[in-house]
Amino acid sequence: MGESATIRLVLLIALMFGAACAQLSPTFYATSRPNVTSIVRGVVQQARNKDIRIGAKIIRVHFHDCFVDGCDASLLLDYADRIVSEKNARPNLSTDGYAVIDDVKTALENVCPGVVSCADILALASEILVVLDGGQSWQVQLGRRDSRTANSAGTTAIPGPTENLANITRKFTDQGLDTTDLVALSGAHTIGRAQCDSFSQRLDATNPNPNIDPTFLQTLQQNCPSGSPTNLNDLDVKTPDEFDNSHFINLQNNRGLLKTDQDLFSTFGSDTVAIVNRFASCQTNFFDAFGESMIKMGNINLLTGSKGEIRINCKRIN
Repeated sequence: MGESATIRLVLLIALMFGAACAQLSPTFYATSRPNVTSIVRGVVQQARNKDIRIGAKIIRVHFHDCFVDGCDASLLLDYADRIVSEKNARPNLSTDGYAVIDDVKTALENVCPGVVSCADILALASEILVVLDGGQSWQVQLGRRDSRTANSAGTTAIPGPTENLANITRKFTDQGLDTTDLVALSGAHTIGRAQCDSFSQRLDATNPNPNIDPTFLQTLQQNCPSGSPTNLNDLDVKTPDEFDNSHFINLQNNRGLLKTDQDLFSTFGSDTVAIVNRFASCQTNFFDAFGESMIKMGNINLLTGSKGEIRINCKRIN
């Protein structure tokens, strides 16, 4: 074989190896630590016994992390030298559940130090908690590595609860996600709570919102009196702690809590309306789409191979 042919072969092998390293796999830890999932499940199940809302909290942290430079656990980093934490940026002020992720990390470090990334913990814990809340399982793809930086300024990429549908759609498109992903992932709001200040603009009695059920509006106005911006309200008024498709039925009845959710159904001519109707009429359809969208979201801007690191402590770089 000539020198040029040898060089081409080496480059081809390198490209193939690099592509393989860039791919996640549900069996990534099968040989190095086959009981990773059971360890994560044990910790988050205990956490759920103490806090029924932990599933919603962890999924939200996973989502907010992935929308800023990819699913790299950058959101978990505390302030430190050269680290400007994302936690205190406006979109993340009400995020929670970090202590549970720390507990999972401690449990894993005790049996397999330096093996499982914090980014993978977020992905695994999200799936396990969806199932514990009554949802459907999906094959979690694993093999992410953790970032060594944070991007507080980049948190503007996270969709906000008062933005219009066009802005939200653009933010999803920027991440390689389509409108089916947008509607499916909004279905995570079938569990959890939201503070009054995240939807207070919809409660103005002097400017009635046509896309909110009058009885529901009265209830929210009672739950959110003036001067109580942090009062919590169920995102799903029907089954607030059960992962099901009632979120979409609520939207059909103008009982979506957040403007961004209700706009998925109430924006005339949007292709999101048909998707909401589809998920409302078939829970299995929603469950399948949610799992597929979580996998897609989990693939945003991967750090794999030799990129990033496996943090020993999720709150700081090694």
